[in-house]
Order: sequence, then C-alpha cells, then structure tokens
Amino acid sequence: MRLVLLGAPGSGKGTQAARLKEHLQVPHISTGDLLRAEVAAGSPLGLQAKQVMARGDLVSDDILLGMLRDRFSRDDTRAGFILDGYPRNLAQAAALDKLLAELGQAFDAAVQLTVDNEQIIERLAGRAKAEGRADDTPESVRHRLNVYDQQTAPVIDFYRQHGQLTVVDGVGSLDEVFTRILEAIQPGHEVG
Repeated sequence: MRLVLLGAPGSGKGTQAARLKEHLQVPHISTGDLLRAEVAAGSPLGLQAKQVMARGDLVSDDILLGMLRDRFSRDDTRAGFILDGYPRNLAQAAALDKLLAELGQAFDAAVQLTVDNEQIIERLAGRAKAEGRADDTPESVRHRLNVYDQQTAPVIDFYRQHGQLTVVDGVGSLDEVFTRILEAIQPGHEVG
C-alpha cells in the first residue's frame, strides 16, 4: 500500500503514520527525517541540501525528489510506504506522480485527516504546554494553518481530481481515527 498522509499541523499525521507503519508493515517516510538523515550521512544530495540550508534557503523540490527517488528504490518500499510531509504544493504532487510512474510503483491513496482549526489550536497549545514548545503559540499556529491551507488546497484538489483522495475525520480517540483510516483504505478488512 502506497499512501500519502495529508493534514494540517496538529491533525495527527505523524501519530497515525506510526500506527499505520506497524499495521501495514511498510516504512513511514517523513521528508523532514529523510532530509536530516541524508545530511547526517553526507550523501551527495545531503551535502547539496546542507549548503542550501546553511544559506537559510528552503531545499529545492529537485533535491527532495532525488532523495525520494533514492528512498523508493530501497527493498523495504517494494510493498509500499506511508509518505508524510510531502507533497506540500501542486508542483510536488505532480512530480511525485511522475516519479512513481517512472518507478512503476502504483499509488494507492492520499488520506486527508480533517480537524477543525480551533481544535488544532487547542491540541497544539496542549502540546506546547506539555513539551515546553514556544513555536505552538495560538498566533503562530494560526499562521501555519493559513500557509497550509493556501499551499495544500491545490494538492487536495489534485488528488480529488485523480480519484485518489480519501477524507477521514481526524477528531476522536487515536483508535477511532486509526479505525476510520483503515476502513477507508482497506474496505471490508478486519481492524485489530
């Protein structure tokens, strides 16, 4: 199963990706983690990314796509993967679609976790308090949600138009949301 998890910051993507990884027995690929690992390993793409980040710039789509190409070529992705944090814009969605076609890896679904913005602000405020994070103030969360909405709306439409979008209510217990995701991606399969 090849999945893309979409959702605003605080929607539960990372938590649910970890659970899906165990259930589906496929790797969870976070582009942020992948980028940090490539930089730490000193790979050619990692060195390119390090130079870009040292200048304070965002890593280009070409570098990220190269890292994903390398990652998708590993044996553990043959049965599938869960992609988290990518694509974030329409150009990345189109590039990912093209890359998977080149690799002969059929894409199964984009799962969008929906959570009301006010609930996300509450969730992240709780996380900020528990973890002492200064980046989860209500003002900064509202800004991140606006940026997410502007950048990701076209991605959601892209997957909807391709008949690959599955929308899942991200509100409820971890088990309830996990069950909804499994029912959406594996209709008729037992959850357990």
